[in-house]
Amino acid sequence: MNHRLVSFLCAASLASWLTSCQTPPEPETAPENVEVLSDVALKNSHRTIDFVTQVKPVLEAKCVICHNRKTLPFFSLENRELAFAVPGRIVPGHPEKSLLIVNGTMNHAKTMPPVGNRLTGDEKRILTAWVKQGAVWPEGRAGNLHSAPDALVH
Repeated sequence: MNHRLVSFLCAASLASWLTSCQTPPEPETAPENVEVLSDVALKNSHRTIDFVTQVKPVLEAKCVICHNRKTLPFFSLENRELAFAVPGRIVPGHPEKSLLIVNGTMNHAKTMPPVGNRLTGDEKRILTAWVKQGAVWPEGRAGNLHSAPDALVH
């Protein structure tokens, strides 16, 4: 790919991100003190992590609001193919090398999400364990993510 084209695409993505993820009056991610995961999902988080019941709800509630094809087309997490399209975003078996984990769990200038509520300790632990266990992400409907407020557990 042409160097100028790559530079343009990176600049366009950054501009899109900056304009789309401005701090709104109300958080765009899961409301504060609302647990995204059910008690059963949390209880089972010390075993093999299940994408559908433990990872998908977190990504839908806290990531896909910005990381989708419309808002950030080059950084979408809407399905397995798009999530793994960017080298280094998710490195199965290596959470320390996975941008999803590094930018979502560490406290630094690039911590995600940049607006709204950050990942809870349980959510960070589950995502990290999921990547360490191989980041199994099903294809098809079970692996498709949608940003929906009704995905939250009350």
